Amino acid sequence: MIWRKPAAEAEGDTSAKRVLVIQLGGISTFIQALAAAKRIREEHVGARITLLTTEVTKELAEKAPYFDSVEADGKPTEPQAITNLIKRLRAAKYDMVYDLEGSSRTNNYFQGLRPWPPKWSGPIAGASHAFLDPDRVHMHPLDRMSAQLAKAGLGDAPLMPELTWLRSTMRDAPRLLPDYFGIRGPYVLLLPRGSDAEANRRWPENKYVELAQRIAGNGVTPVVLGASEERPIGAAIAKAEPRAKNLVTRPDLFQCIALAERASFAVGDDVELMHVAAAAGAPCLVFLSSSTKGPPAAPRGRSGVVEFTAAVIADLPVDQVDRQLKNCGVYRQAATA
Repeated sequence: MIWRKPAAEAEGDTSAKRVLVIQLGGISTFIQALAAAKRIREEHVGARITLLTTEVTKELAEKAPYFDSVEADGKPTEPQAITNLIKRLRAAKYDMVYDLEGSSRTNNYFQGLRPWPPKWSGPIAGASHAFLDPDRVHMHPLDRMSAQLAKAGLGDAPLMPELTWLRSTMRDAPRLLPDYFGIRGPYVLLLPRGSDAEANRRWPENKYVELAQRIAGNGVTPVVLGASEERPIGAAIAKAEPRAKNLVTRPDLFQCIALAERASFAVGDDVELMHVAAAAGAPCLVFLSSSTKGPPAAPRGRSGVVEFTAAVIADLPVDQVDRQLKNCGVYRQAATA
């Protein structure tokens, strides 16, 4: 008699009624993971999909159309809290887990569910859908997740983050419109990194000021976005170029997404908001340091991302950036508006 695996345990089988997706990173990582979540949702039509994440991404996750429920306690620190989380995961009786985090922490969760863990897609030896490609640590996160899902039988098409669902989810609320911030006509987002960063990791304040002046001189509004670390540079740009809009720290994440969706272009450093802008659909130009170690992780978006790379980002000239805006028709849009 020949023994065969039951159909439910066959290699590649991901049939499930209860699905768990795990992603515990920050906003930029989470936005990329949403591309994988979309594919998981398409694969598991009718299943109940739960996301295990953190408080940082909870609000955005709850708006996304890919999850039925969101649990935001995915990174407990106290031993008892970790034990309680594993007990809850076991009690939920998930049929399939997609570990998009792929860290030692989620490995510990898998081990804690032994000896009968659910079907599991992730970089864990012993998982039913183990993704152990030795090159995975050198892959862009989107390429890694795409390869992981392909290994689990969910197709191998490239993943591309997108946030077009947000406006309809929020019913295109007035606070999502550029008018809410007094922006009229075409505009370009400027996304600087705070001045406390090293010169090889950021474009300098004086070059942002000069670029803002050139943009405004061509009839387009420069709009500066950023967190509290970018307040000084936002104020400096607005002081030197009164036609610029300094919105540093003013919009919430959802407003930033909506502003990016309607922007003519986004220019800036490799900050979280650049990933937001690319996923929202803005054509982007990002400054990258060639001396940065680790796997590639540049923003990606459906409207394209131009990468300007140098060992010292501060050396990149304003002329080159301004020429890119001209070549992409940003100033022609203003002339015909």
